[in-house]
Amino acid sequence: MTRRRVAILISGRGSNMVSLIEAARAEGFPAEIALVLSNRPDAAGLERAQEAGIATCVIDHKAHPTREDFEKAMDAALASHAIDFICLAGFMRVLTDWFVERWAGRMVNIHPSLLPLFRGTQTHRRALEEGVLVHGCTVHFVVPELDAGPIIAQAAVPVVPDDTEESLAARVIVQEHRLYPQALRMICDGSARLEKGRVVFSHAWDASGSLHSPG
Repeated sequence: MTRRRVAILISGRGSNMVSLIEAARAEGFPAEIALVLSNRPDAAGLERAQEAGIATCVIDHKAHPTREDFEKAMDAALASHAIDFICLAGFMRVLTDWFVERWAGRMVNIHPSLLPLFRGTQTHRRALEEGVLVHGCTVHFVVPELDAGPIIAQAAVPVVPDDTEESLAARVIVQEHRLYPQALRMICDGSARLEKGRVVFSHAWDASGSLHSPG
């Protein structure tokens, strides 16, 4: 099996990064985490990646005069590491159409809501304000429109009457750490792929919620 080379883009502590690194250590996992790249030299996740033996790179956006210059430097770093797929994990930069389209079908993000609900920021506060009974997280392909890409996988949690932003966020992050590695496995082994703007699945879910091959 050829393992796909994955880069994780971070801006902070990288908790989802850690879950992806740990998952990729498993025998038979179809991806290897080949690079962790940050736009911030002080991102705590860089040290955690180094401790795990992962190559790291800093492309400081403040050192580049334009977003395009920053992204071209980032793209060059990704090319130098022969990256196949990008996972965004708390990467706090809005990407230009040029970069998104260059990596179309090869870049995914995890978002702390059940998209298309609550795009953007402060998702847990907004979920509580709207009075929804179910909240969660979504892994999706990245497209130029923010948080609007085709959905690969979702996980839900109940919203309970005494929830705060913090308690709700704590339950959602547990699901994020479970869901993101599953979604990465699916795109790297080909069981989920982007075709004509939609996600096509080569496997099906049975009634228990487990993946199985058709037939």
